[in-house]
Amino acid sequence: MTSSSRRGTLASERERSRAEEPREKARDLAGVLAVAALPACPRAVPRLRRLTAAIALSRRLPAAAQEALAVIVSELATNAVLHSGSPDLTVTIEADRHSLTVEVRDHGRWRNRSAPRCEATDMDAEFGRGLALVDAYAVHRSVRCDADGTLVRAVVSL
Repeated sequence: MTSSSRRGTLASERERSRAEEPREKARDLAGVLAVAALPACPRAVPRLRRLTAAIALSRRLPAAAQEALAVIVSELATNAVLHSGSPDLTVTIEADRHSLTVEVRDHGRWRNRSAPRCEATDMDAEFGRGLALVDAYAVHRSVRCDADGTLVRAVVSL
């Protein structure tokens, strides 16, 4: 290989490297922000609220995203605690430049409430609006049930 062809190869490698730099920087902004595995009990929900508040502060999220993250994690965790019968639940929060993704996984099966509802089933009720609230804040929501339990995923736009 001649020195001029070697210089051409090095120059093209540098150009290729520079062209890839913005993608690398974009990837640096993405990733898993938190994974929390907790017993599926009522105490898990306020713990997860504190976790989401800490994430929102550290990421300097806009107020709307902070609220969405708090509500979605609270509602999905509460559903897992009340309805899954799972001994535990796992919450994963990921981010990229454009969105936050919340996943709540339990290892149970749907179970009905142990006592019938006392309140009316309307929008002023204290309970029963979990997925409707999640849908109000998320740009996408999915639920996957399988032999291992339930995985609910919600995406919030930033």
